[in-house]
Amino acid sequence: MGSVQLRGFGWRHAGRKRWAVRDLDLRIERGERVLLLGPSGAGKSTLLAALAGLLPEDSGEQEGTVEIDGLDPRKARERVGIVFQDPESQLVMARCGDDVAFGLENRGVPAEEIWPRVDEALHRVGFPYRRDRPTAALSGGEQQRLALAGALALRPELLLLDEPTANLDLAGATQVRRAVADALDADTTVILVEHRVAEALPLVDRVVVVEAGGGVRADGTPEAVFAAHGDALAAEGVWVPGHPVPPRRAAGPAGDLLLTADRLGLPPRLAPTDLRVRAGEALAVLGPNGAGKSTLALLLGGLLRPGTGGVTASAELAGRDARTPPHRWRAPALARRIGSVFQDPEHQFVTGTVRDELALGPRRTGTPEPAVLATVDALLERLGLAALAGANPYTLSGGEARRLSVATALATAPRLLICDEPTFGQDRRTWRELVDLLAGLRDAGHGIVAVTHDADFVAALADRTVTLERRP
Repeated sequence: MGSVQLRGFGWRHAGRKRWAVRDLDLRIERGERVLLLGPSGAGKSTLLAALAGLLPEDSGEQEGTVEIDGLDPRKARERVGIVFQDPESQLVMARCGDDVAFGLENRGVPAEEIWPRVDEALHRVGFPYRRDRPTAALSGGEQQRLALAGALALRPELLLLDEPTANLDLAGATQVRRAVADALDADTTVILVEHRVAEALPLVDRVVVVEAGGGVRADGTPEAVFAAHGDALAAEGVWVPGHPVPPRRAAGPAGDLLLTADRLGLPPRLAPTDLRVRAGEALAVLGPNGAGKSTLALLLGGLLRPGTGGVTASAELAGRDARTPPHRWRAPALARRIGSVFQDPEHQFVTGTVRDELALGPRRTGTPEPAVLATVDALLERLGLAALAGANPYTLSGGEARRLSVATALATAPRLLICDEPTFGQDRRTWRELVDLLAGLRDAGHGIVAVTHDADFVAALADRTVTLERRP
């Protein structure tokens, strides 16, 4: 079991003019391992949600049919396991072991089998904690491992994976891919959405490329698809092995000191850390999941009160607040001086449309309205969001939401920009646009701090790196 059949399938979310996916004819047989590719916004995540039976009839408009083993996906949910693009959205329990056990309990697995299956799944994904670890204490990458463990514990006939390694460090991503490969039965069907294409290829035997405007662009073995369409796909935004991206080196040397962190920490999330951030420099913060990188970003951005040490801003950055640490600055002053991009884009959306979200920051900082509109229009166009200007930010795909969150920070051109995984979920074209925008900001004398696991991003943009170590 686990076969998939789509006939003319399309889906349009409620309130949207554009179809998320359309005219899709596709058959996937039991046991096939399929890599689903396509530009950001082509509807890959929507397709996975449809296959998982997670698109309620009243949440949009459907064309055509989609079936799992001949059944409507809403009636075949027990055959399907899914790991969402945002793992936090599928964690439901307070303790990690209970979260993995939750699905098994709901499916009536005998009690004596539940905990052995929980422990096996946690071990397979390299989860580094005991069952009683609070889910609220996990980093984004650790949440991803836990969500995958929950899906694998169910032993599904169809496994759907939406960017399962996006926020993982290199070792963690390798371990998760190995866990997926080792945990699958020969007849388990897998559909994988992944931007780390080269690394994902050993897991799959077929590649399907979805067109942004609808339909299937290419379908076949990885070798055949990339040989016939590789150059065109790379030009259109698909990550194709063997097509490197050019670096964006700094136009000049780093400038004056903007921010100093001395013994900055927040036990147990971040051990005391020293750091210097300069104007005209892109600093990449690296390290394994759980090392405290996201916590460091929030502390540097003035969004958390330090538990140890402190943050000192230069007179140029702080202005009249030169004797006050950033976490005590008033919100408008903080927004003008230090922009932050959170790991979860939805945590920073506060308006009802993409356009209003982009305009909010400049308006709050007193930018004249003509300049606000010009800035918004330019960012919408460059980041491929123009067609979504009137959409609710919470209805965007993961990649679209990430671009919007970065654009909201760029809109105010802060003196210092702090980004947490700024390139998550991007196709090749939008990735390059984000890198170009950040490089332009740096070369104009602004400081950039980026928490990232994206090796290509580091190679292309970073002038300096700092690596945090994970503490026991």
